[in-house]
Amino acid sequence: MTTPFPFTAVVGQDDLRLALLLNAVSPAVGGVLVRGEKGTAKSTAVRALSALMPEVDVVSECRFSCDPGSPDPGCPDGPHEPGGFASRPARMVELPVGASEDRLVGALDIERALSEGVKAFEPGLLADAHRGILYVDEVNLLHDHLVDLLLDAAAMGASYVEREGVSVRHAARFLLVGTMNPEEGELRPQLLDRFGLTVEVAASREPEQRVEVVRRRLAYDDDPAAFAARWAEEEADVRARIVAAKKLLPSVRLGDDALRQIAATCAAFEVDGMRADIVMARTATALAAWAGRTDVLSEDVRQAALLALPHRRRRNPFDAPGLDEDKLDETLEEFSGDDDPDPDLDPDPDSGPDGPGGGGGQPAPDDGPRGGDQEARPEAEQDGQPQPQPSGAGEQSAARASEPFRTKVLSVPGLGEGAAGRRSRARTEHGRTTGARRPKGSLTKLHLAATVQAAAPHQRARGRSGPGLVVRRDDLRQATREGREGNLVLFVVDASGSMAARQRMSAVKGAVLSLLLDAYQRRDKVGLVTFRGSGAEVALPPTSSVDAAAARLESLPTGGRTPLSAGLLRAHDVLRVERLRDPARRPLVVVVTDGRATGGPEPVALAGRAARLFAADGVASVVVDCESGPVRLGLAGQLAGDLGGTAVTLDELRADSIAGLVKDVQGTSRRAA
Repeated sequence: MTTPFPFTAVVGQDDLRLALLLNAVSPAVGGVLVRGEKGTAKSTAVRALSALMPEVDVVSECRFSCDPGSPDPGCPDGPHEPGGFASRPARMVELPVGASEDRLVGALDIERALSEGVKAFEPGLLADAHRGILYVDEVNLLHDHLVDLLLDAAAMGASYVEREGVSVRHAARFLLVGTMNPEEGELRPQLLDRFGLTVEVAASREPEQRVEVVRRRLAYDDDPAAFAARWAEEEADVRARIVAAKKLLPSVRLGDDALRQIAATCAAFEVDGMRADIVMARTATALAAWAGRTDVLSEDVRQAALLALPHRRRRNPFDAPGLDEDKLDETLEEFSGDDDPDPDLDPDPDSGPDGPGGGGGQPAPDDGPRGGDQEARPEAEQDGQPQPQPSGAGEQSAARASEPFRTKVLSVPGLGEGAAGRRSRARTEHGRTTGARRPKGSLTKLHLAATVQAAAPHQRARGRSGPGLVVRRDDLRQATREGREGNLVLFVVDASGSMAARQRMSAVKGAVLSLLLDAYQRRDKVGLVTFRGSGAEVALPPTSSVDAAAARLESLPTGGRTPLSAGLLRAHDVLRVERLRDPARRPLVVVVTDGRATGGPEPVALAGRAARLFAADGVASVVVDCESGPVRLGLAGQLAGDLGGTAVTLDELRADSIAGLVKDVQGTSRRAA
């Protein structure tokens, strides 16, 4: 068995360690979502926590880890007789990103359920994680329906498995931890809100701390057992402190003054719903227990707000998580009671809720992503906006995008089989039932009528004598369903001199930003190709991070000639490579240009030949015509014809402008095919 890296040996990351420890003390806090760049010990800290969790008593031979003191009355392995229990370490169960629904919640034997009326149930990962830790690495890449099931189980403390009227329920209470790199895509806001706490982590910029990280990691890799032995005493201390805090937790008093501060803070930061208030109350209570106190103080409320509120303040996918700490302090001071220490006293920096050397606590002011270090940021990033500097002849600095708007729905024609999303029609595991087929592999969605119809003609030959239906595996039919898929929306943006007029480029960026918002809501991957001057570049390879695409768009400068053919050819290469990586995801190309082509011999003819490559491949495309002014050449419409797509103006792109845009896109694509 691999020796885990000691939790107390993790360097820095105070917020991360504290959030994990608070959930170990009180799983009712609701779990932790850890956001941060790659290589910041996210997974290391989570896996190390499992070694600190106290052992659990379980009913012997129970696959669902029932507590012998209060066994689950609805346990599928029950009822349990008194006595017969064993102790074992708390489990840490990892949920793979590519797991199936049956692997997560468990599977029913439909054949036995129909023919014998027996609830034969094979437990899933939720059952394995009961009374332990469930860890999801790259949770933002997990399919939405799995995230829904996961968070519902975490909220209710139970998992329900239902197949055609046959239902099994079992307890599923666990510490939920998810990690993610925001560069690879965001969680939907409503799912983000379901995690109790969120922590932003980043690698330290202090050389000494980075040296210590490398030193400890190398020592661990050389001899894991010896390294763990050196930290055994610290690990035992933290383990004992978790046990003591869990025992103290029921005695902690959450007074009216603290409740008023919690409510006032949530109201001041305009968080939606009441979940934030409840999570803050539970977190503040756990902080007091962790500090060995029975009263919740303002410092507990403040720390709870820093952990529970930043991710709940996002109003759209391009808003960065964060909290105005000055506003927080003002709110807490306004609603402070008399139970706090004298505010004039200078608090000891080592006397926070975690204290020195305890594996967590309040971070130093500039240690971590909340530091707000304005001086350390490049001048080009001051005031929260990137400010690119001109770097070539004829180049103009970036124009700001105009206000985004709700766009018409652009979809890919036909029926796909890509990842679940909300854009184009596709065969999916979830959606309306459209037919039945023989199952390939294990049965997941039974089509009851088709199964009965397949079994009915054979009942006499199978010797049926009772009321039950004699069903064989060959009779089972899988329901085929139609839902929506996410697509690859590849933006090809003209950034040449003909687009450089400030007001015009601002409108163009606003339109692309609006389409990016639409792509975020429809769970698409996005990519960005730009062309200007002497060539084209991939400003952003296909990714699930719409935030990254918006940032690249905001800093996009303009100027130079219009190498339209180069932009189209580069986009064609991007699609070719992406088709090898993700063949099931269908592309939608959105070309944003006025249709002009300059530079080189016969630029218009070259652009036409490049566009016809997309038509030959049957790629769905839309040209957003940015031409303005009283004299219009209609070149964008000609380009759309070569692409086998359709052209729309910036005004027509708005949702309230024309009713037949989707129909036009689909009809034109069919004619091209």
